Amino acid sequence: MILNSKIKAKIEKELNSKIIGSQSLLGGCISNACKIDTDVGKIYFLKYNSTVNNNMFIKEVHGLQELNKAGVIKIPDVICYDEDYILLEQIEAGNKQKNFSEDFGRKFALLHKFTSEFYGFYEDNYIGSNPQINIPEEDEKHDWTKFYFNKRILFQLHLAEGRGNSTSELRKSIAVLENKIDEIVVDDGEKPSLLHGDLWGGNYLINNKGFACLIDPAVYYGNREADLAMTKLFGGFDSRFYGAYNEAFPLTAGYEYRENIYKFYHVLNHLNLFGGGYYSQAMSLISYYI
Repeated sequence: MILNSKIKAKIEKELNSKIIGSQSLLGGCISNACKIDTDVGKIYFLKYNSTVNNNMFIKEVHGLQELNKAGVIKIPDVICYDEDYILLEQIEAGNKQKNFSEDFGRKFALLHKFTSEFYGFYEDNYIGSNPQINIPEEDEKHDWTKFYFNKRILFQLHLAEGRGNSTSELRKSIAVLENKIDEIVVDDGEKPSLLHGDLWGGNYLINNKGFACLIDPAVYYGNREADLAMTKLFGGFDSRFYGAYNEAFPLTAGYEYRENIYKFYHVLNHLNLFGGGYYSQAMSLISYYI
């Protein structure tokens, strides 16, 4: 592949070395990805896109850095970045260790034990290519129910209305949900947990030691059940993962009932990213509660 000359020059300046080769990699649907080789024998992972929102990569870096603060699960080192690219440590792929799922589940639980005093994050970021609103209003900082309904469900509804993905059925259902949300999303007394925010089977790698490495976060601090619900949407996790998680950080009673409300946010987001194919799934999730 031919690497964008502007991005290539920026990286070479940051690394103080020359890029001598690059190999395209299969990746996400938003940006280009490749492995690059330098004249000093170093290999890196590069993600780039000159047409995306001009702070998407910067927000991704901040998310990776926040996850790394917990120090419990492998996160790729950030080498350098700018508005149109992010250069990361190349994670060499390996095979799962025998205890991969148990190790991943325990470490994910430990990640959730890294907490904040308030819900949200110091900046907004992205969930896929859609904005994710994280800066809480004063009355949302310590009220998970308000934060989740306003910053997650209502915001996605507003996106859907602007993009022609909403219907009167969806609007009426969310209005009914608003009157019931305090009965569904409850304050369990836990401090806000550090969340990956978008963890599914495509957003972790298996490194050459056979353990999980987290990538592509949509970080914020929230109720950890929201993170776990996302892992149930698109696969990639087995019963041993959840068993080890619950052993390390037991979930509160009723989490199974609340799972669909947290899935609802991500399905609405997919409706706004990819269109009407997700509409019926969204309505099915909300009808569970109304």
